Amino acid sequence: MTRLFERITGLFALWTVLGVGLAWFLPDLFLWVADGRFQPFGQPLISVMLGVIMLGMGITLSFDDFRRVLALPRQVLAGVALQFTVMPLAGFCVAWIFGLEPGLAVGLILVSCCPGGTASNVISYLARANVALSVTMTMVSTLVAIALTPVLTGWLAGVFIEIDRWNLFRGMVSVVLVPVVAGVLMNRYLPRVTRKVTVVSPFISVLFVVVIVAAIIAKSKPLVEMHAGVLLLAVVSLHACGFGLGYLLSRLLRLQEAAARTISIEVGMQNSGLGATLASSPAFARQFPNTMQAALAPVPAAISAFMHVLIGSLLASIWSRSAPEGEEA
Repeated sequence: MTRLFERITGLFALWTVLGVGLAWFLPDLFLWVADGRFQPFGQPLISVMLGVIMLGMGITLSFDDFRRVLALPRQVLAGVALQFTVMPLAGFCVAWIFGLEPGLAVGLILVSCCPGGTASNVISYLARANVALSVTMTMVSTLVAIALTPVLTGWLAGVFIEIDRWNLFRGMVSVVLVPVVAGVLMNRYLPRVTRKVTVVSPFISVLFVVVIVAAIIAKSKPLVEMHAGVLLLAVVSLHACGFGLGYLLSRLLRLQEAAARTISIEVGMQNSGLGATLASSPAFARQFPNTMQAALAPVPAAISAFMHVLIGSLLASIWSRSAPEGEEA
């Protein structure tokens, strides 16, 4: 059973593409997720689903994972620094160069300021990169993002509309920090329960990410059609910058090939589910002067979710053909 779930989870890219395709042609299958009819615990369903995803990430972490940061200080520091410089600046520049409408621009910048996504760990494995570094970077960037995502989004997206940074910070605490900490404590103090849950938690996380992205595509289909050309170019440009500059700058810092591949993947792949959840929240929508622009904000994150997986999978297929230096082919 464990191997079955691992195989299903490893096909994350395929499920994302299929989910987006279903949402495009059969939007009614997913509208219930994003239209507000279900609000467990008084919260939007998408926010609750993201909390479950973050809880799933937390229960895979132990205190040894935090100690690993000290074992890889240079690589982790370089990777996280590039994560929160390359992508946010690329998001702002792409939004400005393509002349995106305020809703699309803010949404693109928001997702560019998010931490690395957990799918990067799978892509790093396929690319023969440093999986331990990938897991560590995802963990550190997720925790650092609790403060940096609101600050960077407020600074860069503030050019287009006034951003309530405290509201974003509260959102990050509720959907990221609390579930991750709960998961870590569960791993530490309820190991038997955790072992049982971790068999299915990666599968549930993949399922929920796909459903969140599909729901936003289904809800925003007319807007996606209206802006498809410029939106696709902008999102591809954003992630191309992340993957490309992540690798090139890592090599300029004289990091080894395996570390450079890992950082490229971590920088290029964002937690688009988080970006989509934050952008679709009622509090975030209220910051826009009109409902049309508010409705546009989650769309870049939804497009980003499958685009970065496709680019990452392509890179992994190329890199998998050659072993990094120091590793036997």
